[in-house]
Amino acid sequence: MTAVQSQSSTTNKVLGHPLNAWYVAAWDHEVTRAPMSRRIANRPVALYRTEDGKAVALADACWHRLAPLSMGKTVGKDGIQCPYHGIVYNSAGRCMSMPAQETINPSATVPSFPVVERYRYVWVWLGDPTKADPELVPDMHQMSSEEWAGDGETIHAPCNYQLVLDNLMDLTHEEFVHSSSIGQEELSESDFVVSHDGNTVTVSRWMLDIDAPPFWLKNMRDKFPGFEGKVDRWQIITFQAPSTICIDVGVAAAGTGAPEGDRSQGVNGFVMNTITPETDRSCHYFWAFMRNYRLESQLITTQLRNGVHGVFGEDEEMLKAQQEAIDANPDYEFYNLNIDAGGMWVRRLIERMLDAEGRLVPTA
Repeated sequence: MTAVQSQSSTTNKVLGHPLNAWYVAAWDHEVTRAPMSRRIANRPVALYRTEDGKAVALADACWHRLAPLSMGKTVGKDGIQCPYHGIVYNSAGRCMSMPAQETINPSATVPSFPVVERYRYVWVWLGDPTKADPELVPDMHQMSSEEWAGDGETIHAPCNYQLVLDNLMDLTHEEFVHSSSIGQEELSESDFVVSHDGNTVTVSRWMLDIDAPPFWLKNMRDKFPGFEGKVDRWQIITFQAPSTICIDVGVAAAGTGAPEGDRSQGVNGFVMNTITPETDRSCHYFWAFMRNYRLESQLITTQLRNGVHGVFGEDEEMLKAQQEAIDANPDYEFYNLNIDAGGMWVRRLIERMLDAEGRLVPTA
């Protein structure tokens, strides 16, 4: 369905960041014994690993004088030492030793956040720790499945995380922003269907009997050398609250049954995206492209990663310009088109999460 009136409008005021949710703090390989810092939803977090390899997330500010713990060093089995006066905290955030005194102040603690390692990422929960159910981690199983191969990168995007969600929920922009790789006129011309429930929004689009754009023609020829002819193309975008979007994409030889479920005569990929708010005007955008064909080829993995890197670089340029325009026009209201249906439902789900946390700021 396309249940949006094309002339409706909505405020461009940014929503806050739900805290009772899992956000990716880093790729698993980024977190080592050497402490690192990452700001998540306006909160600096220190990340490191214990001697036995467990990932730890603490508030990146010492109890004593707020010195960043990430500038310190790991000590002992699971401790981290403040770089300023040497106070040592364990992985639960409790002080283990203080300089020049044997008595430890019982209030000497720093917040420790629940951590889950899954799908090649380290996920952190900043909200109520009693609600930090690992089963709430968004499903990105393609990232760690033996049936899929691929790689990705991180973009430090200079915009509010909601703008990235908008961008991914409406892929008609590919026709204009990515015309040399994945864009084509059929994106705007084709129908789409939007569905939603309490935690997800799905936008599905099929384009039948069309020419394959350069990116997909190359992929078809990787699996079917010398391929020529029309294709059926699909994009099935699934949002998982608050900020993960997995996109089932691909093409198959036209008329070979892909819309009915037989994709054997095509190539299938998943664009995996999870966006972690950093500040109100910046975010960490973790992405990967996974495929289920030619799994043995590192060459194809590298080519796909580099190709998507170029595509997302075009998005980053546009998102930066959009954020600058929003900052210059703070009272402007967005106007919505039918293509914005998925993005509007995403914002509604985020609003519900914020309302449940008592953190939804009403708009005038």
